[in-house]
This record gives sequence, structure tokens and C-alpha cells, in this order.
Amino acid sequence: MRGYHRFRWVTVAAVAGVIAAGVVAAPASARVARPAQASTTKEALTASDVGVSPTEIRVGVIADTGSSLAPGLFQGSVDGVQAWAKYQNANGGLAGRKVVVDVYDSALDANKVRNAIIEACQKDFALVGTSALFVNNIDDMTACPDSKGVATGIPDFPVLTTEVVHQCSPVSYGINPPILQCETKDQHPQTYKGPLGGTNYYLKTFGKSALHGLFVYPNDLKAAKNTQIPAFKAQQAAGIKQDATFDVSGRATQSAYTPFAQALKDSQATYARHGGAANGVISLMKEAKLQGVNTVKVWDCSLQCYDKSILAAPETEGLYVWTAFLPFKEAKSNKMLANFVKADQKADGFGLQAFASGLLFAQAVDNVVKAGGSNAVTRAAVLKSVQGITKFDAEGMLGTVNPGGKVASGCYVLSQVKKGKFVRVWPKKKGTFDCSPNNTYTIKLDLEN
Repeated sequence: MRGYHRFRWVTVAAVAGVIAAGVVAAPASARVARPAQASTTKEALTASDVGVSPTEIRVGVIADTGSSLAPGLFQGSVDGVQAWAKYQNANGGLAGRKVVVDVYDSALDANKVRNAIIEACQKDFALVGTSALFVNNIDDMTACPDSKGVATGIPDFPVLTTEVVHQCSPVSYGINPPILQCETKDQHPQTYKGPLGGTNYYLKTFGKSALHGLFVYPNDLKAAKNTQIPAFKAQQAAGIKQDATFDVSGRATQSAYTPFAQALKDSQATYARHGGAANGVISLMKEAKLQGVNTVKVWDCSLQCYDKSILAAPETEGLYVWTAFLPFKEAKSNKMLANFVKADQKADGFGLQAFASGLLFAQAVDNVVKAGGSNAVTRAAVLKSVQGITKFDAEGMLGTVNPGGKVASGCYVLSQVKKGKFVRVWPKKKGTFDCSPNNTYTIKLDLEN
């Protein structure tokens, strides 16, 4: 199947951010004032919609896990949703009911994605933690009928959205909103708004004119490359000069990176960023070391590099990694992060985001229950509810994001690989994010032809 290596870096474009001077924790107004609790109403529970019985509320998670091309690709998202359900049920359930998770393996196959959506529409109340690359048809998602036969759509709380139709789906509200401003998707050019990672930190630390070098784009699919172009262009506009750029397949071997390393050496580059998966970043850094590259001050990466494989490769020493969630080892500084790490024994970045997606869904449901009772939980009510959630941080586990308005977060934490560990670099205080208003960019590009 073509382009299967869109995986780990797709989310990166949705969660990138630029650093600025202000250091803040996620504001109190963004905190989710819970833990999860069952409804306190005394009403007899009924089957209020598809997937909601008097005793259960069913959710589905669609994820690419079983393809032979990339086994276990988004297994972390499945584990994260199941961990959230475990946590939720241990704290009273949801709307007075037990959360039950149905798992659908989309296996990097557009037909399997569509079949999964159709099945979930008939069985599940909502989709949580969606992590499928080929959601290129949302007709069955948006036209999904509720228990009264009304085409309300099935609420979707995805971890990632790759295709434009999924990014701009009227029933999808994720913790990683798309950088494409959907109202401009049919315009030429389109408008992109998003975060830029540690760019300002790098420029402040190493000098405004000191950083120049290499930008590497993943090119297995056009849509994949388009997730990186706005951020890379905005970094260059901020002051990081591009000396060279290359496209590369996610299937490339280390030898394919020889000309990349040579370009770094020829230009005496001080900066390098690879927008692809962790294995590509490792190959680039290994080849650079083999070729004697020693001038790079900033090896830059995001979510896809918050991975054990990065720590296992000695060549990645010094790599900067920025995320929109707290480092796992800071569980003692954040109760919800501790809950996640306890519930998900295989914790990874996708697992955390799927867990957080569950918390977002739970908040939308809780708001419905508070307003109308436990039997008011319908798909239409939850979709309306999530549109009103404009500040969300999963109780401080994430940087503040606006899922209801589909506005990407500029909050982030910057870590660096040091002696096989991720060490927090900025902001220095544990449990905090840099959420400065200057952490985002707006750029116009014509990428959707």
C-alpha cells in the first residue's frame, strides 16, 4: 500500500509550536473540573441513543494496527482508549453507565476504514481516539443516523486527521485540531495556522542569524508532505535559513541519507529537521555521524521522536524533541498524567493523546448530563456540547487547546535527548508549558489543488 509511513509525523503538524519568552502553566480556566463520576440524578436510565443502553455506553476506536506493512502502527491509540475506559469506569463510569470499547482495525486500508465507520455507526455512540490514515470518505460518518433515524452523524474524537475531508469533518473534534483553516480549503491560496515548536527558543539560544541548514520532507503521499510545508516555511520566515531540502520515503534505508549528510557537511549546517518518522530521523543522524558532520547545533524533532527507539540509538544524543503534552516521567507533578501512566502499561505519545481524547469526550458528555440529566445523552447533544469546549487541557496533562473551535495549540514542552533520557529543557519548571501567544504562525499557501 502506498504511503503508509505517513504515521507518526502526521500528528506533528497538528501540534507544532513556536517558543516565546513567557513561561506559564496551562491556565486554571482550562482545567477539566472532574474526575469522572457517575450521574447523581435519580432518574431511571434508558437507552437514549445508538450505543447507549441503561447500563452501557459504547465507543469505537478505529486505528491502523494490523497491516503487514506497519504492524502495530497505532496500537498505542487503542491502548490509550482502553486505558481511558478503565480509568473512567474506576471513577463511576460515564452518564451513570459503564464504558465499553469496540476496536476496529483499519489496517491502512480505506475500504476497511469505511466499513469500520459503518459498523460503528450501528453499534457505538461515538468514535474516540481515531488513528487511521486513510479516512478519505466521511459520508458514512456524517450521515450516520441516530436512534430516531435522523442523520446526525457519529461524534468523532480523533487523535489525528490526515485527509482534508477528515480534517474538516463537521462531526470531528480532536485534541489536535488541523492547521488548515477549513473555511479556506476551497480558496487559492489556503490559510494555515499552527504552532512552530522550539523555533524561537533555538533562535534566542544560538543567535538570530546562526541557524541554517536542512529541511527533510516525507513524500510518500502529497497529503503527507502538505502537513509539513506550512510549519517548515514559517520556521524559515522566523529566521532559520534553508540551505538544502530533500524529499524522502518512509521506507528509505540509511544509505539514502548519504546526500543529505553531504549537504549538511558542504554548507556547514547548524540546523537540521526531518519531518518524517522516528526511524528516518535516526537514519539521518546516523549517516551524518558516519560522514563526519559536526557543525549541527540543533537537531529538531517533535512528537514522532518521543519514542523509545530514539533513546535506544546513541547517535540521537542532543536531539531536541518538543511535545504538546507533559513528559511521562513528570507523572508526580500531574495527577491525570499519573492516572494515564498507571492505566496504560505500554504508554506512548499516541496512547496519551487517545486517553486525552477520551477525557474530552467525557467532558462533552458530562456537560450534557449536567444540563439535562443522564437520559439526555444523545449524539446531537454531545456534538453541540463539544463545540462549546474552547479551553481543554486534560487536567493539565496537555497544553491548552480549543477543540470546539478547531484551533491548534501553541503550548509545548521542549526536551533534549541526554544519555538515553528525555531531559526537560524549556520551560524549566516541571508540570508547565510555554503557552505564549507568540507560539503560533499564520501563513497562506496553495497546497490543496
